[in-house]
Amino acid sequence: MERKKPRGILERLNAGEVVVGDGGYVMQLERRGYVKAGHWTPEAAVEHPEAVRQLHREFLRAGANVIQTFTFYCSEDKLEISGNVPNITGAQINEAACDLAREVANEGEALVAGCVSKTPCYVDTHNETEVKAIFKKQMDDFLKKEIDFFIAEFFEHVEEAAWAVEVLKTGGKPVGATLCISPEGDMHGVPPGECAVRLVRAGADIVGINCHLDPLTCVRTVKLMKAGLEKAGLKAHLMIQPLGFHTPECNHSGYLTLPEFPFALETRAMTRWDVHQYAREAYNAGIRYIGGCCGFEAYHIRAIAEELAAERGFLPPASEKHGLWGAALEMHTKPWVRARSRREYWEKLLPASGRPKCPSMATPADE
Repeated sequence: MERKKPRGILERLNAGEVVVGDGGYVMQLERRGYVKAGHWTPEAAVEHPEAVRQLHREFLRAGANVIQTFTFYCSEDKLEISGNVPNITGAQINEAACDLAREVANEGEALVAGCVSKTPCYVDTHNETEVKAIFKKQMDDFLKKEIDFFIAEFFEHVEEAAWAVEVLKTGGKPVGATLCISPEGDMHGVPPGECAVRLVRAGADIVGINCHLDPLTCVRTVKLMKAGLEKAGLKAHLMIQPLGFHTPECNHSGYLTLPEFPFALETRAMTRWDVHQYAREAYNAGIRYIGGCCGFEAYHIRAIAEELAAERGFLPPASEKHGLWGAALEMHTKPWVRARSRREYWEKLLPASGRPKCPSMATPADE
């Protein structure tokens, strides 16, 4: 029996539904031994498909409505510079990543997003024709696999992101575009509001922020994007997939400037309760595509789905093994642990790091 095709991303967003995105791949797979830090290329989709498949499944079970292809930094120029994959082409990675994402998405009612990201070519040559050719090549790979929509993500310069959107729009599918920028704007100083306007005018159906900074900072930036669109009389759906770490002292370049990046970020990790707050703030800001990026694990995605369960009308499968707001602790044998089986306790908790000689914040490196 032929499987019924799930409703599309714009159909869901146009209906006002909450779409839960998935979490971070490169950092999780680096920690698990499948991605090499530095260039962060996605050859694991070919070399270790079982690892990528498992992470997809964890996000799906946690409540994700979208499974992104593991194609971050999969442009041919980035792969060549990395030196990680001399015998694997970008096309092979794109094909394998699409197959893995579709296999897992079909286990639920999830959609597959074909993803492109910033290129070394943009910084090196600033040649629009060359950069667009790179995006076109990736797009063609995705279209052969009939992905559901595109996401252009992790762009520091809105100009390059707009080029990506212009190319992806020719593929005839919806396009989302997210920038990894701060409330100060992109690396050329273009304010968030103007960035959003340029992306929508380039053809983006969904715009927002991903990575680099903590969730509440990213919510603030998306609000500025929303205000810019309203001022220009433009409309688009809003999305957010922030960093899963606390970055209160970060500057324009985000967590890349922190001394802990990338191998000592664990003490900055968001708790599931932090993510509840983030999901609510994002929803109240009018954002309906809510997910995560680097540092977001499956339990963080579950927290988004649980916080917005009333709005979505259901809980994810992973909630079968999780008492809401610690409710399962009511059965604990220790009375002081049983006392933690309530929302008020976790909302008011100020977590300790357990590192008495460590500062609460660091000094970011000069940009």
